[in-house]
Amino acid sequence: MTDVGTGKAAQLAAIEQSGWGLPFRFLQPRNAAFWVYVLGVGGGALTMLRYFGQGGGFYAPALTGGVLLFGLYLVPWLLLLRHHNRYTRQPAGLLATGFAWGGVAATFWIALPANTALLDIWAKVGGTAFAADWAAGLTAPINEEFGKALGLVLLIGLAPRLVRSAYDGFVIGAFTGLGFQVFEDVLYVFNGVTQNFGVDQFGSSLQVFLLRGASGIVSHALFSAIFCAGLMWVLGRAPGERDVPRGVLTMLTAMVFHFAWDDMAGLSGGGALFFLLLPLIAVVELVVLFHVLRHAARRERAWVRDLLGPEVAAGVVDPPLLDAVSGLRKERKAYRKHLRSGRRARHLVEGAQDLAEEIARAGGEDTREVAYARAELLRLRATP
Repeated sequence: MTDVGTGKAAQLAAIEQSGWGLPFRFLQPRNAAFWVYVLGVGGGALTMLRYFGQGGGFYAPALTGGVLLFGLYLVPWLLLLRHHNRYTRQPAGLLATGFAWGGVAATFWIALPANTALLDIWAKVGGTAFAADWAAGLTAPINEEFGKALGLVLLIGLAPRLVRSAYDGFVIGAFTGLGFQVFEDVLYVFNGVTQNFGVDQFGSSLQVFLLRGASGIVSHALFSAIFCAGLMWVLGRAPGERDVPRGVLTMLTAMVFHFAWDDMAGLSGGGALFFLLLPLIAVVELVVLFHVLRHAARRERAWVRDLLGPEVAAGVVDPPLLDAVSGLRKERKAYRKHLRSGRRARHLVEGAQDLAEEIARAGGEDTREVAYARAELLRLRATP
């Protein structure tokens, strides 16, 4: 009885600390964060309409092509990020709110005017050659990373019990950065075709799509995921997660990556070194990304284990399945090998995740939905 009571207490603590299962409510007229968000997205939307409205009719084929191409580009990204939103899952509405901030507010309300002003200042201070090599890297990593991260801060204000861990910051940062990335890419399509005076509009938009789409793998979604995980370590909103040195170092690392990517030509001297630095920096970014992801997920993984602990004691979830549902790629791979069936392992992990979500949504109570999810998992376990 003592073990059962301890397990239930740990489960309830995990639900309380993570906020998992709580709904996200965007409309909060009495919350200052709501009005700052509305101001940012509204101001960004007006700037975007004015910007694209200048010759928007003449350049409509390129703009339409850019929107369609990068709209399709979103699909695999959303599937990937949905996969990583798998521990104490964030509501889709909250993630969409972060995406909109990154795409509209951070891009058009913050970055566009700030970049324009600062790039002019660097040209005046260092000259045109200096500005061509270094101005972008000395500008964008500051205003763009903090501009995107402001969306995370506002989401903390809108949903303080939902946004708790470094992993929450990682996932929300990735969605916010993805919004910035896609909207900025459409902006690049528009700017490119205007520079070509409208010649071969679809070809121009396709060229930008291929270049920006390929580099997008190690671009804003990655920068923001790393930066926002670091910010959450600085804020320390989850028990035991506050680590200011790690958080500051992580944020600076994201900014250095952003600087290196924007000033690749300056770092390489404009020569053949460019083609060596390009893949090298991309590989380093991905290694650091997975390192941050692994460490950011620790608190979330512990919450999942605590939340499903009573189900293990009751025999609904067995220890190998618990390791898989709360683990990283290594644990899931080991579970697939243990069952000798990747398909069955995937179904069981999804069933355990659904059960955990229903338990969290019910606040630890045995509701009809929890009973159904539990019975479904037992059925899956009994099916060869």
